[in-house]
Amino acid sequence: MPNGEYLRYVALGDSQTEGLGDGDDIIGLRGFADRLAERLALVNPGLQYANLAVRGRVADQVRVEQLAPALALQPDLVTVVAGVNDVLRPRFDPAEVAGHLEEMFAALTVSGAHVVTLTFPDIGRIAPLARPLRSRVFSLNAHIRAAAARHGVAVAETTRHVVTTDPRLWTADRLHASPLGHERIAAALAHAIGLPGSDDAWTLPLPPLAVHSGPRVAAAELRWAATFLGPWLGRRLLGRSSGDSRTAKRPQLLPLSPLPGT
Repeated sequence: MPNGEYLRYVALGDSQTEGLGDGDDIIGLRGFADRLAERLALVNPGLQYANLAVRGRVADQVRVEQLAPALALQPDLVTVVAGVNDVLRPRFDPAEVAGHLEEMFAALTVSGAHVVTLTFPDIGRIAPLARPLRSRVFSLNAHIRAAAARHGVAVAETTRHVVTTDPRLWTADRLHASPLGHERIAAALAHAIGLPGSDDAWTLPLPPLAVHSGPRVAAAELRWAATFLGPWLGRRLLGRSSGDSRTAKRPQLLPLSPLPGT
């Protein structure tokens, strides 16, 4: 809908869509989907919004668990953002992951919904120790673009702008966007769908950061590995997920106000 007349917005995905990094489980999570809903409501005060995302989910789980409930809500706008958890798994097939995303793109667009997704930034610039995963991200992005093109899905190209790897857009774990990062994602998605009042300001760089010495950078990387990477790998080896026993935070379409964390 080029005029932005959306009244039923549903968000599908994993922890990023759930809002981790923007608020917490005590005061409530906000996240880019909530922030996009707020932007939509400025244009359409009657907007209703549901968020089916659950942290830790891979693309296949998002498809199996969230697609049917989303279709039942008869949305006119849907965000589908998943795949990073797949990139981090030992076994990764970009075509298979994108295939799950494409099944969602196809079913949702056939239902009449306008679908928007995004590409992922260069993980090696966010977490240098993750550089071996860069090729996975780039390959997944290429598959996402192709699948989106086949179904008329809008794509927010976050991967093409250096600002998306600025550390200020990420939390200390470097896996989840910070509040500023979530705001930029929401702005990118709004721009991708041509929402009135949106523009490309989300691509603009932040003021320069101080440059740190090599030893200081190396020490920061070691702290990150011990604090975040190690525990994450431990959960994977034990077959555990951060989303175990969790359900969607907003499973039904509801008026926007009030939202947690605002």
